[in-house]
Amino acid sequence: MNTVLKLAGASVLAVIVANPVLAQNTLTGVQALNDQIDDITTEVERDQRRGQDDERFGPNGVAQGWRGSFALTASGTSGNTDTGELSGAGRLTFGVGSWNHLVGFAVEFGEANGVRNEEKFFGTYEASRYFSPEFYMFGLGRFQYDGLLTNNAGAVLPGSETDAFLGFGPGYRVINNANHTWRVQAGPGARYFKDANGVSDTEVGFIASSRYFYAFTDTVSFTMDTDILGSSVNTVLSNDAGVNFKVSDRLSTRVSLRTDYNTDPTAGLQSTDNTIGLSLVLGF
Repeated sequence: MNTVLKLAGASVLAVIVANPVLAQNTLTGVQALNDQIDDITTEVERDQRRGQDDERFGPNGVAQGWRGSFALTASGTSGNTDTGELSGAGRLTFGVGSWNHLVGFAVEFGEANGVRNEEKFFGTYEASRYFSPEFYMFGLGRFQYDGLLTNNAGAVLPGSETDAFLGFGPGYRVINNANHTWRVQAGPGARYFKDANGVSDTEVGFIASSRYFYAFTDTVSFTMDTDILGSSVNTVLSNDAGVNFKVSDRLSTRVSLRTDYNTDPTAGLQSTDNTIGLSLVLGF
């Protein structure tokens, strides 16, 4: 009870002491100046938010100018077994008006005891024309090469595989927020495929894609890119999911899992490939 009374007394004293101060602030103009500073600060913060939105999304939801990121990983062992692995990947986008251009690539090389045991290359180019912040049309070119194939027992097989696709279609941004985006697209096209036996064919195919991004905080985010490419030869599903940890405005690390699934692989080859990656990413 005594404590409550003391607190109440202190509150009354604070009001009594504060009243002359408030009166002086009003008379001298300090209070009015503080109110004006608050108003200006609020307006500046609004302008900054608008500026960030304009930087991220220009006309019809296209990020304007050049943007991109590059990742590189390398590892090696020596002793009983000498191994070396080198992987690199990059994504570059350029937005101008309602048009957006994207170029992406991934390269993986590896060897053990002087013998090459991995040789993969993946490249893509995509152009998009936005008609609204949500709806767009796209054109896509995709190329994938695997120069070293291994069977279920891990033995290297002769030959290589090439998979290329050229198509177009509509796309739609299902979610379009600063920290949460998701877009999907699909369409027909022409597909070229050459298997490990050297047998090749060009036929009509289709592609369906999903691009998902979610930021947990300002420094931690999750991305997942999914592509389904199909024709009468087979259907290939690629899913690349990863968590990004931002170190600075330009530098971040990424932990990822990539899964490639083939419904009808060449005889002796596995249908599923999984790749776990830890990368250092440089963005701009």
